[in-house]
Formats: sequence, C-alpha cells, structure tokens
Amino acid sequence: MHKRERLEKTMAGEATDRVPVALWRHWPGDDQRASDFASAVLDFQQHWDFDFVKVTPSNTYSLMDYGLQDVWKGSLDGQRDITRHVVERSIDWTELRKLDPSRGSLGIQQDALQLIKGVLGEDVPFVQTIYSPLTQAEGLAGRDNLLKDIRLHPDRIKTGLNYITENILRQLDSIQKIGLAGIFYVIRHASYHLMSKAEYKEFGEPYDLRILSLLPSRWWFNCIYVDGQAPMLDMVTTYPVQVLSWSDRCTDTDLRQGQLKFQGAVCGGLERGNIHEGTPGAVREQARDALAQTYARRLILSTGANLLISTPLSNIRMARQVVEDNTP
Repeated sequence: MHKRERLEKTMAGEATDRVPVALWRHWPGDDQRASDFASAVLDFQQHWDFDFVKVTPSNTYSLMDYGLQDVWKGSLDGQRDITRHVVERSIDWTELRKLDPSRGSLGIQQDALQLIKGVLGEDVPFVQTIYSPLTQAEGLAGRDNLLKDIRLHPDRIKTGLNYITENILRQLDSIQKIGLAGIFYVIRHASYHLMSKAEYKEFGEPYDLRILSLLPSRWWFNCIYVDGQAPMLDMVTTYPVQVLSWSDRCTDTDLRQGQLKFQGAVCGGLERGNIHEGTPGAVREQARDALAQTYARRLILSTGANLLISTPLSNIRMARQVVEDNTP
C-alpha cells in the first residue's frame, strides 16, 4: 500500500498490509536554520522510511517572536531551556503582540516546511507540530506563574490565550498552501497532576476546539498528543481529529482502553525509555504486545513522545522492522 492509503485504512479500522510506524525527534542546533532543519528531517526519513513525517521544530519555535530567549544545554530530549520568559507580571498577558507567520522564528519554520514538501512531494504525508495555547502560555510565563495567574487573574490569562490562539490560527492559515497532511497538536495540561478537569475545561478546551474546528478539510491526518502521567483522555477523545497519542506505557490507560474511548487510530505502543535504554529484543517484545492489544487494527506504532537524541540505531531499526515481520 501507499503510505496515505495505509494510514487512511488504519484510521478507519480497515485491514492493511501492515501496521503503520513512525518515530521522530528534535534536532537541537539544526532547528535554528530552515535549510539545516529540513535536511535533518529529510535525512532521517530517507534512512528509515516511516509512514509519515512529524516535523518537530524546537520546543520554543512558536514563542521566540514574542521576545522569549532560550538556549540548548545538551538535554537528551533535544529541548531548549528558556532563559528569559516574556510574561513576568499578570498584566503582561494583555500585552502580547500579534505575530507575522512569515517572519522571524515562524518564518524560518515555514521556509523549512517548503523545503520538506519540495523533497517529499505527495509520496510521504507530513504534519507540523503545533503547541496548544495553554502549552505556549506555560512557555511564555513558566509553569508556576501560569498556574498562579489562572487562579488569581483568570481574565488576564484568557486575554493572553485569545492572543495566542489568534496567532496560531494565522500560522495555520499561512501554511495551508504548502500541502501538509495535517498537524500534530501537543497538549500539556490536560493531565490531572497539573490541573483539575474544571480548570482545563475553562482554560484549555475552548481554545483547543477553536483551533481544531477550523482546520482545513483537506488536512486528513490530524493527531493530538496528550502529555502527562494522568491524561484526561475522556475529555479529548471527542476532539475533531483522526489520531490520538499519549504515553500509554507510562499511564494507567493502555492502547486497548484508549481504542474503546476513541473512534480513530491510536498512536503509541513503545515506551521512550525502553527504546532508548533497552535492547532490540525488548523493543520487539513491546511492539508485539502493542499489536496484540489492538489486534493490529487502528494502531500506528510509535513512542508517542519524541525519541531521545541518543537512542541506539539498532533499537530504531527494530521498531521499523517489527511491523514488516508481522505482516499478515
């Protein structure tokens, strides 16, 4: 099957020639320049031939144009540390700027997408990573300040979230013409160890749905990733997307339980720590368990979260090979 056909049948719960598989990672250093970032993403895909490409820019790419400052200090997950937040006082939420998606950091990312599309063409679906408004708000203020302002200055927070949402919508409108298959939407606060369900329904869900409900109809492959050890899966399973991802190996909800809650495909089955620190045999065992849980239907094999940058190639090779070995 072609990659798109395999993914579409997987999302619909139909039989395929094999289970789709995809892994991704950050590219620290290279992610600061469009050509270097595009080359890193394309080289990775050319080597492993995954069923789709998740374009994973720096974790701060959507925040830099607000004035945030950051640095990569060698973290294995490839994420950059924030050295200067933008929101220091609650009033700062009401003064966030309107961003031009064709300039600055967003412009660099748009240029990278153009380069990636120029090579992948129609053969390989690719999706852009978009961080939710509440996730971006945490980056702008820091987690402690964000949670404090939610509880002490809710109106100012909502003003800031509206500004962030409008900037995300402008970004999505700007990249529509590039030819993406969809977006990979990252949610960090729909987790009980961070917020209550009532808090997320007030400060997260309305902004998520505003963005997801306005996605172009031609974007046929949209995924949400819900971070955290206690994700609110019951809340997000009604979101208008085709794929749901969470760190199933690190939570109380396994893939089979997730499939009972969600009508589309689930993305996961591999634990990032296992693929980083384990053996190829351990990766194979975990992958086979994921296939067994789901009867090899409505599953995209992945780690859900991004790979650590020092993940052994032999373990990535096994994750890619195991779906071929288990072809019906």
